[in-house]
Amino acid sequence: MTITARIDIGSVGDSDLGRAPALVLHGQGVPPMTAELIGRRARVSAVPVSSDDAAWTAVLLLQVARWGGPLLPLPSGGYEVRLTDAAGTALDLSASVAEAMTPTLRAKLADGHLTIAPPIDPAYDSGEGQAALERRYATRPPGGGALENAVFFESFYGRNASCNPRAIDRELARVAPGVIRYWSVVDLSVQVPPGAVAVIEGSPQWWRARGAARLLVVNDWLRRRFTRRSGQVVLQTWHGTPLKRLALHRPGFDPRRAVSVMRESRRWDVLLAQNAYSARILRKAYAFLRRPIWVEGYPRNDVLVTGDGATIRARLGLAGDARVLLYAPTWRDDRDEIVDFLDLERLARDTDAVVLVRGHSRTLLPGSDAQGARVVDVTGYPDISELLLAADALVTDYSSVMFDFTATGKPLYFFTPDMVHYRGELRGFYFDLAAHAPGPITSTQAELTAVLNDPGALLATADRYARWRDRFNARDDGRAAERVVARVLDQGFVDRA
Repeated sequence: MTITARIDIGSVGDSDLGRAPALVLHGQGVPPMTAELIGRRARVSAVPVSSDDAAWTAVLLLQVARWGGPLLPLPSGGYEVRLTDAAGTALDLSASVAEAMTPTLRAKLADGHLTIAPPIDPAYDSGEGQAALERRYATRPPGGGALENAVFFESFYGRNASCNPRAIDRELARVAPGVIRYWSVVDLSVQVPPGAVAVIEGSPQWWRARGAARLLVVNDWLRRRFTRRSGQVVLQTWHGTPLKRLALHRPGFDPRRAVSVMRESRRWDVLLAQNAYSARILRKAYAFLRRPIWVEGYPRNDVLVTGDGATIRARLGLAGDARVLLYAPTWRDDRDEIVDFLDLERLARDTDAVVLVRGHSRTLLPGSDAQGARVVDVTGYPDISELLLAADALVTDYSSVMFDFTATGKPLYFFTPDMVHYRGELRGFYFDLAAHAPGPITSTQAELTAVLNDPGALLATADRYARWRDRFNARDDGRAAERVVARVLDQGFVDRA
């Protein structure tokens, strides 16, 4: 059977769905029983297959909704297009080809695989096109137009709109609604806050917004070339209190890394720290000298004090009385995907819990969702702070999430089977985790299961937990975003009206 394909908008009669881009497949004879798009972080089933005596049509919308959120374009990447008949046999799609660019994405079907990309004109998406946009950005005249009363936000290289930048965005929108808020995103599958303007990385609009905004708020290194215009300010919020060594402090001296670190830190005007400990570490690790560090707590943690965990649980489809464990390991310098040290399905069964698994942002693109009974992969969930609020307990290793979660006062457990390797060869620590950890440290799944099932296991670390909170969470009081935005406005980085 020959199957033809096209990619267009308006393929479905429903008024809402009909505006969505879709992959439309046509064939002759008996219709397929299933039609799916299967990607690493998203999966789409066909709108019910329609057929008559001679032909059939399957429509696969190129958008998806997750965790009770809105329908958004599919994340960029590769998708298997799978059609199966009543016997479960895959239908041959190798001859089907289609390609189109819509307002929300670009799609190309070939050899049974669909590739999704951001909706950037190919003329700008090429190496030459990007070089031309970069030159235009970098060589614009110093007086080439006034800066906008706007903020350019970016979180985790545009992979989501979260963390400290998002909390600052929300407070800024509340007290200074006249400020334009641009959000840098990798594609339009990233949902930006209400009222904000999404600009896709590498697009002409992205280059223009980054060069026109008076204030840039970022939580990691600035990507691509950055050339400051007179009057522009960069607020670096960073994204965690460090246990593992950073930047100039990483093991082994690498002169190229040192040059990169120094070049990057010179781009920042103000650095935000969760606590005084972080301020000292970050100032030295990034040679951030003679410039201000604001020790105001983390805006992203305000929700841990003021938020409603029941609302987040409902969004995740979790029963109100379920025991919820969040497993959130950090990334490893020697692997792309999340670590696989735990049998998550077994952990859920043995602890009578639902296990939410959250990979580090660096594992979002190369990784794929974990599967299993009572296992929910939330690596793609927009904001980890809401997950911390929803969880009854956290299991982590060396991730900075440990410093955020203790603001909740809820139990924290450590699973560190590779501590000797990580501490001694990969990154190194700023202090002895084993001596100060605010929760039990385990190195095998059996040990972890045992402490999770034993409430008395927390008693031995209760005093350390209290000291930890005094040291690291003193400013996580639910008002950090308010204080940061007040300083932004007081110093005239943007105007209130």
